[in-house]
Amino acid sequence: YDIIYAVYSFLKFVIQEVVNLEEDLKLDLEEFAETDIKGLAHYTTKLWEYFTSAEFLEKIIVASAKILAIIVISYLVVFIGKKVIHRVFMLRVRNNERRQLTIVKLLQSVLSYLVYFSAIMGILSAMNIQIAGLLAGAGIASVAIAFGAQNLVKDVITGFFIILEDQFGVGDFVKINTAEGTVMEIGLRTTKVKGVTGEQFIIPNGSIVDVINYSINNSKATISMQIPLETNIEKVQMIIQNYLDTLPEKHEELVTAPVFLGITNTTSTEATIGITLETLPLQQYSISRIIRKDVMDILTRNGIPLAVPKMMFYERNQGGE
Repeated sequence: YDIIYAVYSFLKFVIQEVVNLEEDLKLDLEEFAETDIKGLAHYTTKLWEYFTSAEFLEKIIVASAKILAIIVISYLVVFIGKKVIHRVFMLRVRNNERRQLTIVKLLQSVLSYLVYFSAIMGILSAMNIQIAGLLAGAGIASVAIAFGAQNLVKDVITGFFIILEDQFGVGDFVKINTAEGTVMEIGLRTTKVKGVTGEQFIIPNGSIVDVINYSINNSKATISMQIPLETNIEKVQMIIQNYLDTLPEKHEELVTAPVFLGITNTTSTEATIGITLETLPLQQYSISRIIRKDVMDILTRNGIPLAVPKMMFYERNQGGE
């Protein structure tokens, strides 16, 4: 009986403590909730009073005016800066127009990046955002990003050396890897090429391996025409060479007078004559078309026809006759 009474007393004590703990916890939670609600209401009231105060309105007006001024000034600096860069290089550099155009494009891009970056920093400062902390965080982040931006770094370095070494410039007709056309823009990261049929190629500078520039040296071309084998070659040479000697005065694209090469090939029915010419870069196509047309007219007027395809048939009679 004593043991049972002791166990009963212990259980009663435990149950009573649990009940007391539950009541205390419930009371604490109610007090915490009441305090939290009062604090939230207090902070909400303070926040509303701040947003509706004259001080806050004044800060908004001042910050908006600063941001608007920064945007307008940045736009004017970029606009005027680009005009000044273009005018200065157009007046001072006249010998190499394509290199000058390339440098102008590059300097204008660098100016835009610097001004816009400064404008962003100014806007953040006008909004009372600590720039020093952002720059420190950006410095740490840049280290991590650098490991994943190796291709970007390669593009920038390659673009810098392309411009420094003057490998090609804006307006040049080039073949880069498999892209062929006119260079429209050279940046530190990419090069833009307009194809012969109007398409645009955007090539990362780091992927440029093979470059063929058709705009640096004079262009050469050879024109081939066929005449009948029985034609008087000396007469043809005299007529054509006299015509070729007059071309440099008519066409400034020619570097020297074209040269008549004579017979370059023969078949059983025709002879191939050749004309070689040297022009300014990429002008050989138009001059070649003009020479072909004029030579055809000259030979026709002198009774010398161009060769036409011929077929010869041999008939063998029966009986060996």
